[in-house]
Amino acid sequence: MFFNALGSSSRLCAAIPSLTRSVVNRAATWPVPPPRGINDLFPLAPPALINTPRNAETISTPSEFLKAIGRSSETKVTVEKWDELWKLSGHDLKKSGLAVRDRRYILWCMEKYRSGLPISSFAHEPKPKKTVRGWGPSVQNGKRIRSRRLKNKK
Repeated sequence: MFFNALGSSSRLCAAIPSLTRSVVNRAATWPVPPPRGINDLFPLAPPALINTPRNAETISTPSEFLKAIGRSSETKVTVEKWDELWKLSGHDLKKSGLAVRDRRYILWCMEKYRSGLPISSFAHEPKPKKTVRGWGPSVQNGKRIRSRRLKNKK
């Protein structure tokens, strides 16, 4: 009786917020950033006055972008078109067999590039592995420390 007063059940479902994650690729709805060149770094200056910086980034293909962010990303992701790169989602990268850290790094770099930051300001190498593992005195300087108590027990 209550449902009849509200109308159809489809309207009821639309009124209740969904508690599950959407399956829609949100990256496909975001704008694709244009490739950047020297003219994009200095848009208002006349071409004769532009002194090209040595480390100026000219990114025009997906392979150049992946090579610029480092971590050998260009060998892990194969994309031919610029638009295809920006339509990738984490699920697509997972299907292609990328590790979680690589996926997160690539998507993070894409978001920073999309917001307009230069690649040199955010691209970095991965953290090196820790040499000392463990909680305390059982492992020091990468070597396992044996207790004297266990040696004298024989």
